[in-house]
Amino acid sequence: MDLIEPYGGTLCDRYLDEAATRELKAQARDYLPWDLTPRQACDAELLLNGGFSPLTGFMGPADHAGVVENMRLADGTLWPIPVTLDVSEAFAEQVEEGSRIALRDAEGMLIAVMDVEHCWRPDRAREAQLVYGTRDTAHPGVNELMHRTGPVNLGGTLHGLEPPVHHDFRNYRYSPAELREYFQKLGWNRVVAFQTRNPMHRAQVELTRRAVRETEANLLIQPAVGVTAPGDVDHFVRVRCYEHVLRQAPEQTTQLSLLPLAMRMAGPREALWHAIIRRNYGCTHLIVGQDHASPDPGPGGQTFYGPFEAQELLRRHADEIGIEMVPFQLMTYVQDRADFVPANEVREGEHTLNLDNPEFRRRLREGLEIPEWFSYPEVIQELRRTFPPRHRQGFTVFFTGLSGSGKSTMANALRVKLMELGGRAVTLLDGDIVRKELSSELGFSREHRDINVQRIGYVASEITKNGGCAICAPIAPYTDMRRRVRERIEQHGGFLEIHVATPLETCEARDRKGLYAKARAGLIKEFTGINDPYEEPEHPELRIDTREMTPDEAAHRILLKLEAMGFIRNP
Repeated sequence: MDLIEPYGGTLCDRYLDEAATRELKAQARDYLPWDLTPRQACDAELLLNGGFSPLTGFMGPADHAGVVENMRLADGTLWPIPVTLDVSEAFAEQVEEGSRIALRDAEGMLIAVMDVEHCWRPDRAREAQLVYGTRDTAHPGVNELMHRTGPVNLGGTLHGLEPPVHHDFRNYRYSPAELREYFQKLGWNRVVAFQTRNPMHRAQVELTRRAVRETEANLLIQPAVGVTAPGDVDHFVRVRCYEHVLRQAPEQTTQLSLLPLAMRMAGPREALWHAIIRRNYGCTHLIVGQDHASPDPGPGGQTFYGPFEAQELLRRHADEIGIEMVPFQLMTYVQDRADFVPANEVREGEHTLNLDNPEFRRRLREGLEIPEWFSYPEVIQELRRTFPPRHRQGFTVFFTGLSGSGKSTMANALRVKLMELGGRAVTLLDGDIVRKELSSELGFSREHRDINVQRIGYVASEITKNGGCAICAPIAPYTDMRRRVRERIEQHGGFLEIHVATPLETCEARDRKGLYAKARAGLIKEFTGINDPYEEPEHPELRIDTREMTPDEAAHRILLKLEAMGFIRNP
């Protein structure tokens, strides 16, 4: 029996032959270059290698509108997720329809040439509502779309020149054509795929075993290793965990393959997308569990999709996409049977044990015991190597507030108290110091303020990653940039945001540098609080008004918060 056909009947591999590549590379020296973002680089790789078949390039307005409105390309083909190349206004002004642009990766390597066939400005708010089902920027996909995506889309065919270079885990990186060839060689014509962005524990292993038995198929573990959700375990750690799990599987029945996918966390639509992609890789089945491709609950605990909404959408379109879904409920550990079973198969009176993700993370960060029924000792050991208990992690304390609110004074008081405690190197990244040492060429436009805060975030993340303490005290007036800094730092350690909520009138009355007076007189443009907004944090770890306590008292309160969070211990 032959392998399943790619979606649409043809694997759309966009790489040119050697002669054509050489010729186009020479021509591309004269093309306007665009440096792909990490998300765009993932999309480009799957467009070029056929993972996104039948797409042959970034979508134009007709395909984009059809996908957003009806989950259909312009020709009627089912496709649930927009795949577009977003660019800045400045870049779009330099591009003409009918021209070509050179697409480069993060290291500046030319990977493809794009025919610019379309240039348009989409309605991002409508796209968010229809694709993600919400405009709430607590959803990471919506936040990406609304705040981090360029205002202009370019659409057009891609011509592949060089596959992106991956220096990591090369033995697990297969293109669709390579994986199909591997399956053919082994005689695998029924393959069930398991999509994941998390480490696998015993429950997930049991789920895959049941799926294999039910479908009488071989198993492909294919984790997404492109852009995933903020706070996810990085793929280097996850792949080492998957290698431990692979040792539990019988030889010649299971394969690990890394998928360079930039996830959108779009829940039901994304589940459908995952199924289409897996068909292109030669799979006949896809495991879909509870909350498939859904983001973690928002700050208020709200969820964005129903637990089985993804299964319901995939079930409706299974015949059309030609890949079978293997649905599963949440797996729960039944102590009486010493085994994991789907929640709907637990018998009345049986004693069950559960360890949800928040509790697992708490135990991991506090160095507490994680029961052997939950995971494999080798996996836990791997995770503990990367995520030591909080008192051994680095952390960042990030003050934000108006000029004159007392950030710098409070930050310096905290620095002294932390140095008194000892145990970590402490670095103060005060707004004025950073402006002088790192950002002296920047002005005070929104773009330049964002660049300044990005630089602070980068330095703080490196300090945190290496076990130190970074204390930051910029104004940082914009919500999205503070969120970006948090996401960057929380990959490596702790983040404590402190809103110094001293009111504007108090800050203006202090005005030691005379800045507010100059702003009122029109001598300083775009001054935060006067003629430029300050977006107050909605969920800071602490909110402090310096009218109500001294810097010493405020620093003590912050130390108590750090102790409660587990980052410092009393001697």
